[in-house]
Amino acid sequence: MNEPIDTIITAETPEGIAIAIRPAGFAVRCTAFLVDAFIRTAILVGLAGALGAGGHFGIGPVFIVIFAVNWLYPVVFELMPAAATPGKRIMGLQVMMANGLPITPAGCLIRNLMRVVDLLPLMYAFAIVLILLRRDSRRLGDLAGGTLVAYRNEIAPAGAFGAGDPMPPPIALSARQQAAIAAFAWRAGRLTPQRAEEIAELAAGLAPPGATDAPMTARLIGIARWLHGQRRARAPGQRVPV
Repeated sequence: MNEPIDTIITAETPEGIAIAIRPAGFAVRCTAFLVDAFIRTAILVGLAGALGAGGHFGIGPVFIVIFAVNWLYPVVFELMPAAATPGKRIMGLQVMMANGLPITPAGCLIRNLMRVVDLLPLMYAFAIVLILLRRDSRRLGDLAGGTLVAYRNEIAPAGAFGAGDPMPPPIALSARQQAAIAAFAWRAGRLTPQRAEEIAELAAGLAPPGATDAPMTARLIGIARWLHGQRRARAPGQRVPV
């Protein structure tokens, strides 16, 4: 059976956690590019006008400014915490590594240096063709740098929780503990039962009392389901304990 057509790809982090990512397509990336081009043009016009007032002395600095704005503008913004230029931020995008991790300086530099090739033969023709043909919408610079442009708010763990009945945690959990349990529950189905139980035993202190007959893996998955709002279905006529 053919796979359904969608714009979601799955990446796996070095820790073995699969995350679902929605790559940014041509239209939204083109819009972000035009916004950034407008901002860069405004910066260049303003600085060139100020430096041009110096006559021949200002010609050299003008060329330096043109080079710096054109080449350093994306690098500086993509290495910031938002990992996006102003145009990408307006469109809700960010740049990351293809495995879902934050972008690295090397990846950022490579993807931006490769713009020289992407713009060939005219008006970013190579980049446009690749973005339109590839499911992950990666241009040559992204392929060389191992990067990806994706929607910021549409990155989440991929897959589903393993088997287990929802159960409340016996103690209050910090946000970090809740995230770790959820990540384990997402990943449990991709581990062997022995390996999953081995990892789950490390969190033995989180096991609810009175559930000693259930494997630790099922108990942690049950806690993850509870934290995500799932509750055990009641049998007909069963009363809620008070």
